[in-house]
Amino acid sequence: MPIRVTVWGENVHDQENDVVKGIYPNGMHNTIADFLGKDAEIICKTAILQQEEHGLTEEILEATDVLTWWGHCAHKQVVDEVVNRVQQRILQGMGLIVLHSGHFSKIFGKMLGTTCSLQWREAGETERVWVCNPGHPITKGIKRYFEVPQSEMYGEPFQVPTPDENIFISWFEGGEVFRSGLTYKRGNGKIFYFSPGHETYPIYHQEEIQMVITNAVKWCRPEGDNWFDKFDGKPTDPVIKIDIKGPRLHGDGQSGLR
Repeated sequence: MPIRVTVWGENVHDQENDVVKGIYPNGMHNTIADFLGKDAEIICKTAILQQEEHGLTEEILEATDVLTWWGHCAHKQVVDEVVNRVQQRILQGMGLIVLHSGHFSKIFGKMLGTTCSLQWREAGETERVWVCNPGHPITKGIKRYFEVPQSEMYGEPFQVPTPDENIFISWFEGGEVFRSGLTYKRGNGKIFYFSPGHETYPIYHQEEIQMVITNAVKWCRPEGDNWFDKFDGKPTDPVIKIDIKGPRLHGDGQSGLR
């Protein structure tokens, strides 16, 4: 079965900034979808902020195995109803790949539970991306390190929970380092954060970047069946008959508290 990917883009700088329009004339979301779609295992569709329900209806999300997310200047415009919908799909098993400034997106903060703040500098400096775990599927085909000729500096401290795994760490020309590739598991869903991707540089045209994101899609794909939270407040019947012992807070048939 192919991996069904929805590439979500904010699509604001792509329309309003001449530099970004020159680099990504069809939008960053379409650039990402185009290179992902070249892989025989992946089929892609796109969604953008400006669409109804931001293009992330229940039907679209139910038909999505992995969602990629790029946002920057319009995080607050993403309505909470859609964020909650995406969260539930991740908990059920949908993968999430958060790119670059998506660290401040509502969905990333909701899944991680922290501010996700960091240090930054926009100076077009070289970023050297080092592989921390050469045995991880996300690093397949990547050498010991690769360089992004022009990048936005992201620096520590990065206010995120301790990740399950550090996949990449970046060094910048100005001397800073940053945990640039992190994985998490939330519920039944996998999450990968990857920081290179500033919009005024042609980062998503770079071969190594495309390889990392393609590998991440394959790693983030759901495993097994979706998990659904079916808590209805009612007590669970025992598998083996038991005698009730001791006092109880709840009466027979009374719903529990949540």
